[in-house]
Amino acid sequence: MINQLKSLLEQNTNFLITTHKSPDGDAIGSSVAWYEFLKAIGKKPFLLLPDEPTASLLPFLANLDYRIFDLETEQALATINQHEVLFCLDYNGSGRVGKNMEVIFGLFEGPKVMIDHHPNPDHFCELMISRPEVCSTAQLVYACIDELGLMEHLNVACGIGIYLGILTDTGSFRFPSVDKQTHLTLAHLIEIGVEHYKIHEAIYDVNTMDRLRLRGYAIAEKLEIISGLPIGFISLTKEELERFNYQKGDTEGLVNTILSIEGISIAAFFKEDKDNIKISFRSKGDYFVNEFLNRHFEGGGHKYAAGGVSYESLDVTLSKFKSLVEELIP
Repeated sequence: MINQLKSLLEQNTNFLITTHKSPDGDAIGSSVAWYEFLKAIGKKPFLLLPDEPTASLLPFLANLDYRIFDLETEQALATINQHEVLFCLDYNGSGRVGKNMEVIFGLFEGPKVMIDHHPNPDHFCELMISRPEVCSTAQLVYACIDELGLMEHLNVACGIGIYLGILTDTGSFRFPSVDKQTHLTLAHLIEIGVEHYKIHEAIYDVNTMDRLRLRGYAIAEKLEIISGLPIGFISLTKEELERFNYQKGDTEGLVNTILSIEGISIAAFFKEDKDNIKISFRSKGDYFVNEFLNRHFEGGGHKYAAGGVSYESLDVTLSKFKSLVEELIP
């Protein structure tokens, strides 16, 4: 597969990079890293995001040529085939870019390449580099650059993206997916000049009063523990979010706070959106959550970190969840 990837890089010049809807740190980090790598080897990359990332991630896109599909749909569709190869980073099925942007897969005429670490990928690309054992797509990007024999093109701009993706997708390097290679990768990034502490500060040390008040309210007033089970959850309605002037990203990491409670092995967070309920699960130990979300909430992900969606009301969604939680207990 690496040889096929190398041929595509050698034979083409214009590359379109895409990632999943509601892009997180690994989506943005791996996209930035691959973009900067392509630029470093003399290619012309362009990044197409389904929707806008959270405010803390926007500064990492400052030097990139990119477009937000939901905000510039006509322009994106008009230029889709100006690119020769489509890269799909940090997602394993066409539906993960959202219903709006999914149309690009039927329109794009060139080869499509998936680089991703999520399990059970759909076969939606001609070339699929899938390694679920790797902690993040960002680390997989680093591995691809290494296996291509092009590590001399790994510059600081590329390294920042890799560090960002690994940092955020491993919960600051604490998840079981972190291995020796993760730390060797991080060490190399620091060696080439990546200022790791600045990335951490940009992601985790920037708060607003509204965000802190929302999180305080969620923990103090909305946290529920299911009796007799190691499961805790928080749900927030649109009205509650609006009360605290919610901005995208304000509830990021809240589900991990639930998981940090002594005796809790499964944490869930339900957020009422415009036309659906967004669901995030985290777990640890012998408790796995991805298959549960796949069965009941149109979701999936990793064993210990997964997401889903419900198109029922929040009350109905929570009732369904509570009626099914026994399935989460091994």
